[in-house]
Amino acid sequence: MKSILKLDHHNEEKELEFELDYQASLTTAERFKMMFERSDLIKEMLIRHGHRKPIEIIKRT
Repeated sequence: MKSILKLDHHNEEKELEFELDYQASLTTAERFKMMFERSDLIKEMLIRHGHRKPIEIIKRT
């Protein structure tokens, strides 16, 4: 279950604390799954915006 952080004013410290607490509540498998999903999303965005294919980007870095 995902929670939503509501703040009256911008507070980076509370945002970071909230994110770390959320990440700590996940299992290792859930964290890896989230990481791979984000990686795929970034690859799709790069391709959609005219950048090289992901494999070519990986080879160059």
